[in-house]
Amino acid sequence: MNLNLSASTQSLLYFLGMFFGTIILAAIVSRSFKRLRKKPIIQDHNPTNYLFLRHLSVGLIYTVGFGLALFQLPQFKTLAGSLLTGAGIIAVAMGFASQHALSNIVGGIFIVIFKPFKVNDRLTIGTRAGVVEDITLRHTVIRDFENRRIIIPNSVISNEVIVNADFTDGKICKWIELSISYESDIDLAKQIIAEEILAHPLIIDNRNPEQIEANAPIVPVRLTLLGDSGVNLRAWAWVKDNADAFALSCDVLESIKKRFDQSGIEIPYPHRTIVQKVAKHES
Repeated sequence: MNLNLSASTQSLLYFLGMFFGTIILAAIVSRSFKRLRKKPIIQDHNPTNYLFLRHLSVGLIYTVGFGLALFQLPQFKTLAGSLLTGAGIIAVAMGFASQHALSNIVGGIFIVIFKPFKVNDRLTIGTRAGVVEDITLRHTVIRDFENRRIIIPNSVISNEVIVNADFTDGKICKWIELSISYESDIDLAKQIIAEEILAHPLIIDNRNPEQIEANAPIVPVRLTLLGDSGVNLRAWAWVKDNADAFALSCDVLESIKKRFDQSGIEIPYPHRTIVQKVAKHES
């Protein structure tokens, strides 16, 4: 049986082998990183580096594998040889074409190296807010609080002002602000606000040793403004993260309102005095 194959047939078989082998190898590497991330020792640490390394490894495998496969085709070799004379022009054209792609890759690398944020951090970027879900070679995926995904190119996000609720310290100081009428008892209102916040299970004591020794309140409540319609009061409540801050704020606003109603403390609404002038007509 003659097993001698022509050069073109050998090249085609090599191309097919490299093509499908690249796809299989990329899938194996991607699955291996996914299994590695599920290990408890990895879940307890920052998963950002593992996710980005997975994307980088898979990208390199596809680039090298498909490149080697294509260069085994005789037609591609002939085409490449004929284009050598215009290599400079092609390089410039490819540089312009890949400028945005390269800037996104560089932006992703800078994010991983300098760590302005990481996976699972809660970010606010302009009017968008959510939790970082993934950082790829091209873009960053943010899951907003309605479970929608926001896809932002790395080159764009690198130039934005980012508010990171989890950078170095995840604790949040939540302002609880209310207004009472001028006729209401200010001291009683401040006492009710402090008591309701202290009774909430999510509140934490963020006082330093000096403040504890000086018997500083866990929840300070102060008068901040004498407004047009009422007196503005503000309480400072510390919680462990942004999610707890939202939950505490909703709960204590409701409980404070109920206590105010029971104690006769009025939450004012704007008052307007209308003066109507009647024109006098000569008879």
